[in-house]
Amino acid sequence: MQLSADLIQKAVSDAHRAAMATKGGANADYIPYLASVPSELCGVAVVTVDGDAFVAGDTGFGFAIESISKVFTLALVMDQIGPEAVRTKVGADPTGLPFNSVMALELHGGKPLSPLVNAGAIATASLVPGESADECWARILDMQSRFAGRPIELSDAVNTSEQTTNFHNRAIAWLLYSAGSCYSDPMRAVDVYTRQCSTLITAVDLATMGATLAAGGINPSSKQRVIGADNIPHILAEMTMEGLYTASGDWAYTVGLPGKSGVGGGLLAVAPGSLAIAAFAPPLDSAGNSVRGQVAVSQVARSLGLNLYAAPAGGAS
Repeated sequence: MQLSADLIQKAVSDAHRAAMATKGGANADYIPYLASVPSELCGVAVVTVDGDAFVAGDTGFGFAIESISKVFTLALVMDQIGPEAVRTKVGADPTGLPFNSVMALELHGGKPLSPLVNAGAIATASLVPGESADECWARILDMQSRFAGRPIELSDAVNTSEQTTNFHNRAIAWLLYSAGSCYSDPMRAVDVYTRQCSTLITAVDLATMGATLAAGGINPSSKQRVIGADNIPHILAEMTMEGLYTASGDWAYTVGLPGKSGVGGGLLAVAPGSLAIAAFAPPLDSAGNSVRGQVAVSQVARSLGLNLYAAPAGGAS
């Protein structure tokens, strides 16, 4: 389906207005930096596989990538060791429990099940090649930058706020290590994972990162291949199963696009072969997903007819 520029821009502008009219939610407060971000901010962006961008609202504000980073570290590791090794070592199933659940680990013998929950993301970070934490981190930062098509930077303020409050993740790392599911020093893995969550991106960056997935691994701005095309279906499948944590099933049911949220207020959805939708709005629901972001992204997807599970209009009967 060919989407005109006017149609996309109207969908983005309408979605931003709908999101701004939506109330509810609260900033994440267990990470001090996130609690301080102005809760009224809201931006919506679409980037197509051709590199065209459509925006409304606060799309230039740099926010913490947080758990959305899991997607891009997964891409890095999958390119290094292959999808079957990732599935064997980390998993490819939803946990059905909160993103930071210890019980999910205990119920499955210490295997995290998904690279998009905290336990699985720490395990994934432990698989990043490198002789030191700094070397591993440099690879992750480079991957985020290649997906965004511009240099992405660590926020010292976010990283400090996270490194000094990540005790729960440290406990998860030791549980992984005791079960043989952490593949480096566990504290090194947590350090690297925490840094990957502490970079700043904009809604346009995020939409570009998603559009790189939509374009089969080629960044629509730089035109450079970022990840092997064969790995894209596996990454999108992981996003479908666990991208919005305990709300992932509802998201697939109602929106029909692979997605990923972060507690910094970001939300990404990917329409393969077409475009990516990104939103940023800090207040979260009880599952950890942006309240206004969900409104905005779902409205754009609906307006543009992007649900992957919907039959094409006028299809065979």
